[in-house]
Amino acid sequence: MASTENKLPKIVVVGGGAGGLELVTSLGRKLGKKGKAEITLVDSTHTHIWKPLLHEVAAGTIDSHEDEIEYLGQAMCSGFRFRLGRMDGLDRVNKHISVAPTHNAKGDEIIPRRNFDYDYLVIAVGSISHDFGIKGVADHCLFLDTTTQAEFFQSQLLEAYLRAHTQGKPVDKGQLDIAIVGAGATGVELSAQLHEVSHLLTAYGLDEVKPTDVKISIIEAANRVLPGLPENLSQATENELSKLGVDVLTNERVIEVTSEAIKTESGKVIPAAIKVWAAGIKAPEFLKDIDGLETNWMNQLVVQQTLQTTLDDDIYAIGDCCACKWLGQDQNVPPRAQAAHQMASLVHKSITHRMADKSIPEYTYHDYGSLVSLGRYSTVGNMMGSLSKGSLKVEGFIARIMYLSLYKMHQVALFGLFRVAMLSLSHIFRRSVHPKIKLH
Repeated sequence: MASTENKLPKIVVVGGGAGGLELVTSLGRKLGKKGKAEITLVDSTHTHIWKPLLHEVAAGTIDSHEDEIEYLGQAMCSGFRFRLGRMDGLDRVNKHISVAPTHNAKGDEIIPRRNFDYDYLVIAVGSISHDFGIKGVADHCLFLDTTTQAEFFQSQLLEAYLRAHTQGKPVDKGQLDIAIVGAGATGVELSAQLHEVSHLLTAYGLDEVKPTDVKISIIEAANRVLPGLPENLSQATENELSKLGVDVLTNERVIEVTSEAIKTESGKVIPAAIKVWAAGIKAPEFLKDIDGLETNWMNQLVVQQTLQTTLDDDIYAIGDCCACKWLGQDQNVPPRAQAAHQMASLVHKSITHRMADKSIPEYTYHDYGSLVSLGRYSTVGNMMGSLSKGSLKVEGFIARIMYLSLYKMHQVALFGLFRVAMLSLSHIFRRSVHPKIKLH
């Protein structure tokens, strides 16, 4: 409920990922522009990029600066306010969140600690990598949770290539080997992109390094790649990876990572110059039991089917940071972009209905299938998900078009159909004059 009758309701959304940004955009257009509520987005970064694109940012096949969205710009156009900062506390009694101070690269404080009052709070802070406490992971692996991390990976990769190209001798065995821990969508898609990069960099002049000098390995604890998806999709994906020369190691649980290699429980030692961890997720640490709210072992906020937290109806959680039952299934809703999109739509309805004293809806996850892109080589997937029990498999050109349409749907939710059409045209022209890979 609103604080008082003569004050506008305050709606605060923490986290500008796919679900959070779509939610504040729709609420801003529905309520903010009409002066019916104050909508505020809080995020620790200045810009948004669709998280499923991060593996391409890491490989360098897209430039994040071309696809990122400025929160301040989106806020101005859509009727909400943006505030830079990282949430680190919650006071449910006084109904405000605490946002940590923001510092610049020199360590100087540029924004002090602040509190933001709310009537309705939506936590949409996504997820981070889960290293399960395995020795050496935090010290020796790269992660792809944020744009900054993906850009760092790309810079490290390019530096390794430049060093090998100019060292005046043949590439040493293992000098450019890359090992990816985790054969989920991120790991699989990254491996295909890196295979493409090995050919592109040679074509763009780093020809002292041959594609055969780069060995790419995927290490997975389960008995197949993409263990969360239907088995026929896993097999099709593994077949494509084999064609690309990617070494797939399944049933291999990592027990330690050193500066030189990855060690598994079975005794295997996989040497790698670059090591990537993509083997699990959890919600950010600050959410664990935050102000008494119920959380699970992954730090996710446990929610009712209305997406309201179990102990506070004025606090919602959506996306990867929430644990919501998947009705009819013996599991929670999976951490996918389509789930975040559906949750954002439901919370929009829930808040607007509560403001109008109407009943609020409950969330039912609709699984429309999964698509995995292997770069320009292939795209495979299953459509309609649980409706077809994963049996309707698509691949090739049709699957690629469907995969690309997922990002377009996200853009349409933010910009509208006309502006997305113009963006798509400009992208076509831009790609015709720019390199196919980021070279700096």
